[in-house]
Amino acid sequence: MERWSLRLRVFLLFAGLAAASWGALGAGLWAGYHRLGDTTVLPAFVQAGVVAGFAILGLTAGIWYLFDENVARAIERLAGGMRARTHAAVTGELDASPARYLGDLAPAAAAVTLTLAETRNALAEAVARETTRLQAEKDRLEALLSDVPVGVLLCTGDHQLVFYNGQAVDLLGGGAAPGLDRRLFDYLRQAPVAHAHARLLEAGDPDAASDLLVATVAGARVLAGRMRLLDQGRDGPGYVLTLRDVTADLAAHAERGALLAEVFDRVRRPAANLQTVIGVLAEDEGAGPALTPALTGAMLEEVGSLASAITELGARYDDSRSDWWPLAFTRASDLADGIRARIEAAGLEVTADPAPILLRCDGFEIVALVSVLAERVAAAGLARSFALEIVEDGAGAMVRLGWQGPALPLGQLDGWLGEPLEVGLADVTGRSVLLTHATECWPDRDAAGRAGICLPVREARRAHRRPPPVTRAVVYDFDLLSKARNAGVLDSRLEDLTYVVFDTETTGLLPAQGDEIVQIAAVRIVNGRRVEKEVFDTLVNPGRSIPAGSTEVHGITGAMVADAPRIEEVGRQFHKFAEGAVLVAHNAPFDMEFLRRHEAGIGASFDNPILDTVLLSAVVFGQGETHSLDALTHRLGITIPEEARHTAIGDTVATADAFLRLLPMLRAKGMVTFGDVLAEVRKHGRLLKDLNG
Repeated sequence: MERWSLRLRVFLLFAGLAAASWGALGAGLWAGYHRLGDTTVLPAFVQAGVVAGFAILGLTAGIWYLFDENVARAIERLAGGMRARTHAAVTGELDASPARYLGDLAPAAAAVTLTLAETRNALAEAVARETTRLQAEKDRLEALLSDVPVGVLLCTGDHQLVFYNGQAVDLLGGGAAPGLDRRLFDYLRQAPVAHAHARLLEAGDPDAASDLLVATVAGARVLAGRMRLLDQGRDGPGYVLTLRDVTADLAAHAERGALLAEVFDRVRRPAANLQTVIGVLAEDEGAGPALTPALTGAMLEEVGSLASAITELGARYDDSRSDWWPLAFTRASDLADGIRARIEAAGLEVTADPAPILLRCDGFEIVALVSVLAERVAAAGLARSFALEIVEDGAGAMVRLGWQGPALPLGQLDGWLGEPLEVGLADVTGRSVLLTHATECWPDRDAAGRAGICLPVREARRAHRRPPPVTRAVVYDFDLLSKARNAGVLDSRLEDLTYVVFDTETTGLLPAQGDEIVQIAAVRIVNGRRVEKEVFDTLVNPGRSIPAGSTEVHGITGAMVADAPRIEEVGRQFHKFAEGAVLVAHNAPFDMEFLRRHEAGIGASFDNPILDTVLLSAVVFGQGETHSLDALTHRLGITIPEEARHTAIGDTVATADAFLRLLPMLRAKGMVTFGDVLAEVRKHGRLLKDLNG
């Protein structure tokens, strides 16, 4: 009975009182009739009992109605108002008029809430004074991080995003923008990141950093990364990952290399020609008398010395390019993954079998060269499926791209090596990559008869585990890093869930009769706060006219949506935006009906858990209240600007703010997990249908 509402318990009390009165009346009339012993008066006793019974029923019902209206319902309203001011930080004065018949209870409640508001305001002022300096430092830190010339990502131990800056958004571009509490592997290929994280965990060194080469999921853009572990979180140590695009660095180095190569080439040829000319002059008996044998010999000696020196310097330059060029040890698995990403992005197939080794090379150039060679082999019609091998080869390694089919002619390969690679740098050709690494590549056939291209790398070593370090504690304070994650939504705490609050505007109210969505807006709530930068807001072409009556409500005309995408495309984008989150809406069955009608065209099902703020309002304030969005926001002290009302984004933000204020009120009523809330809202099924299966 403790879980029943107050009004239900009061109703049952009066119902029991009426039943007991009827029983007492019946017993009294029965005893009187038998005591009188006159059977002729039975109809009179029955008539008197019926009249008295209905009088008792009417009196009891009347008293119950007055008690329900002025006591039970008044207490519920008073309790709802107190909870709103206690847990949702509503600042308006408590309306005590519904509880005017409860004696001193209403004034006492008003005094309590007023005192609470005054205390909260005083505390807020004190906290504000103390945090002004910290806020200024935070703003400066945010500005500094936003201007860092590299992408910075902060992730939990299970690879959920906790922080990202603007440069990271640019580097990961080409797909959906990153979002807090989303999987990093939605944006970066998993293998290099997971391997680097595992290597650092095995090393156990808090000061260790791991360099990696990783490709983006969208666009197969290859990035250089460095990972460093953070402190121990709920899901293991998190990490900070810095990403950079070294295209500009490569351009500068390529320009310097091209200049030096040109210097040696332009000096080497004239010197050789001069040596030849002097030799011819020396053999010419008709040379002038000034050209004595001694002078000729001296000139030949000097020119020969010059030619020899230039030839030697050129050879030394070629040999040393791999020393001064910014080459780092790169894992073969990272190279293979980057090459796979580029080749698969071109619509080709590739399998990779890298050995557990590290290659000293420019990973970007090797990835670009091998992937471009694969694309050109496919364009030549030789193969569309490849096998990539990276194996030890003496002190170095051998990178081999093989295929089943005709062999590649050497002359055709030489021609390809002279062409620019497709990395946006005209000066970087296949030949310049080979010069950088002081190597060559050639076509061949292996023992199994497969054609292929071999590319040796001069220096490689096997990967070894780092020695155990000296332990040193490092402490960080990021809420998401220590956020507990549960396997099931039902057992998850409300504050641990990610929510997507959304709203739609439509051509009408009857989806079954052809009405369609014209606008969808949504915001994300992560770790108990609305993320300002993560917003979904788009118009939708409904494929039909928009009635004038609907335009008067939301202000959207047919001309505004003429060039907008259709619901199938927008639905896929929204499904990705809401992936892994609990959907929240005001009157959710209405909005979900429009979306679920198009699941086949969208190619995805909206099977997210769902919460409805109409039902949550009923749980907190009771079914007797009005639960429209206007009424709910008014009770919670939320103002919806007039120009934002009945727009998808305006109503979405208002619903999100209302939801955030309802959460602490739900926890105060003992509903801590999603399952607790779900069990409670299902008791209010007569208001709206619950959509959670």
